[in-house]
Amino acid sequence: MLLLLGGDIGYVFSQALPSSIAAPYGMTGSDLLRMSQEGKHNEVALLAPEVLRKNPQDLDAYIAYAWSMNALKEYTKARDIAQGGYAKFNDPRLAQALGEALYYLGENAAALSNFQEYLAKFPEGNKVASTYYLCGELFVRMGKFNHADIAFSTALQYNPSNARWWERLGWVREKTSRYLAALKAYEQAISLNPSLQDAQSGRMRMLAKIKD
Repeated sequence: MLLLLGGDIGYVFSQALPSSIAAPYGMTGSDLLRMSQEGKHNEVALLAPEVLRKNPQDLDAYIAYAWSMNALKEYTKARDIAQGGYAKFNDPRLAQALGEALYYLGENAAALSNFQEYLAKFPEGNKVASTYYLCGELFVRMGKFNHADIAFSTALQYNPSNARWWERLGWVREKTSRYLAALKAYEQAISLNPSLQDAQSGRMRMLAKIKD
């Protein structure tokens, strides 16, 4: 369930729009979505307001805009854009964008609710890996380490080459005294990034625990 904050959505959304530039003729939200997926977040931030001015019903433009603002760490703006779009379209991809913004704004329960909506509707969406990872971090904040283990493990099924995520999986397994499983996760992190000091330290701790 997506959390909508109080107030005038239209006003809040208008306040969230940065200065825009003229969008190329014929540009639509699908173009912006592709650009966002390619990492062209600054361009999306500049072009999206004009695309939405021309067509306020362009769902993809809202999604691209909110995702790019999150990528640019403009979390308050991303939250407002995602809320404005969700009010129009009720689309779970905007719930994901809102969840991500709320995660960084410290709204843990609301972030988790929005992530769960996205994962239920888009189990193979292009934000699945990062969403499961952020769910894991939310469970860590909540002290639910077994839940975090499941979330991190699922994220790694989609993105097994992320050394940092392996290190975090090792850490939550360590917190639940699963020392051998933690060691394996730390070693996987090190194999991907030998300079990851947190994983190196974790490996040493687990070797000492297993010897005891």
